[in-house]
Amino acid sequence: MNEATFSAIAAELSSELTGSKFGKIFPLTRNQIIIDLRLPDSKYLFISIEPNSPRMYLVIRRFRDLDAQSKTLTPFLQFLRNRLSGGTLTSLHKLPDDRIFRFEFEVRDDVGITSKYLMIAQFSGRSSNLFLLDERGLILTSTRETSGPGQEVGDEYSPPAPFESDRAASENAVFPSKGFVDLSTALDSFYLEKETRTKLRNLASTARASVKREIRKSEKLLRNLEKDLSEHGSAEHWKRCGDLLLANAATARRENDKFVVVDYYAGDTPEIEIEADENHSIAEAAENYFKKYTKARNAAAAISSRVKDVKAELEMLYKRKEALEEAVADEDVSAIEALLPTRDELPGKRKKPIDSGDGFRRYTSSDGFEILVGRRSKDNDILTFKVARSLDLWLHAADYPGSHVVVRNPNRLEIPQRTLLEAAELAAFFSKAKSEPKAAVHYTQKKFVNKPKGAAPGLVSLASFKTLLVEPKNPQGGDS
Repeated sequence: MNEATFSAIAAELSSELTGSKFGKIFPLTRNQIIIDLRLPDSKYLFISIEPNSPRMYLVIRRFRDLDAQSKTLTPFLQFLRNRLSGGTLTSLHKLPDDRIFRFEFEVRDDVGITSKYLMIAQFSGRSSNLFLLDERGLILTSTRETSGPGQEVGDEYSPPAPFESDRAASENAVFPSKGFVDLSTALDSFYLEKETRTKLRNLASTARASVKREIRKSEKLLRNLEKDLSEHGSAEHWKRCGDLLLANAATARRENDKFVVVDYYAGDTPEIEIEADENHSIAEAAENYFKKYTKARNAAAAISSRVKDVKAELEMLYKRKEALEEAVADEDVSAIEALLPTRDELPGKRKKPIDSGDGFRRYTSSDGFEILVGRRSKDNDILTFKVARSLDLWLHAADYPGSHVVVRNPNRLEIPQRTLLEAAELAAFFSKAKSEPKAAVHYTQKKFVNKPKGAAPGLVSLASFKTLLVEPKNPQGGDS
């Protein structure tokens, strides 16, 4: 906000706020607050002393949203509330040629004694600050520690060194409010959109870094696995060497560290050389080759299975990367947030172990998704609110007591229809609807599942859900 805009907002706020009462304070960040001055139409005073974006204007917000966003009061804000709560704003004006606002309050205590206080909002770049002064103009406290004459607690307040004004005529123009009911609304709309763009950019950067890190880690693992596999050599080659040594036990010739043998596997049965330790007999050399064969065969089975898993994981990460870029292109903040790593996935964060006791039944769907089924009410709460992530699929039999069922979805994929049906059948099977021919099952993403305050274990409310009619059964057998 430039000088002209600050002057214009001063006139707008003075007419709106004079005579208002000081109410609740909502700290949004360390340097941004909203003050309830008990204005009509859900209007509140927004103040930002962010050094790179100092500003002030009225905003329209819902009280419950502010209450939910509000952080803990700092010592400065607690002091401000204690001194000004219930006080009347008697005047508000901006100092000439300075980005400093002076709020004058009168506060009457329980015995009828009136005290006067001044709140100074100083929007001067790096020295932006909020001060509370007594009626003599002495600084009682400030939200940030600043130095210099007239800027420290106990000093008589005086403005800091003049803020260098923008000299370009275009920059000295009042912020355009055409199309808006007033300047505050125009400024609020502009900065909300700016913050949304900044949030989108930051979220996209974090999500991209996360996906890139996971892809790089999986690609490195894949390279290491393939290297390990190659280092074990060909199992068939080692077996062939061992077989040929035994087959030529009576006729093989020793030449230093090699045995010359007839290759009976080749059509023209040529003589070939097979390396062996100079101190080993042909039987010992054959035994060594058979040991290599066994190692290579076992490694091939284990490593090949791991390679397959890593390749599947990489494929999902590539799809996740594509989905992220689509979300960024669409400027879909919620979709980008869903692709961010969870707290446990962040670098340096140690994953908390999931309760691996008897609290859950564990299944794997035909599509390879893990399905967890709670056993008792207490286990249902743990499963839903401590184990499940926001994009995991959550299911429960409709209108019947039963187990919570969660389909784990760590890679944020679309749950296949076959997996959905199997999970729904489990939810119906592990409920009081087990003996019914058909049962309705509610399903939704875990983020839409809430715990009502004071509710009994296992009891939840759903903000959004769909319903599926299935036959109660355990598709994979198991306990009941």
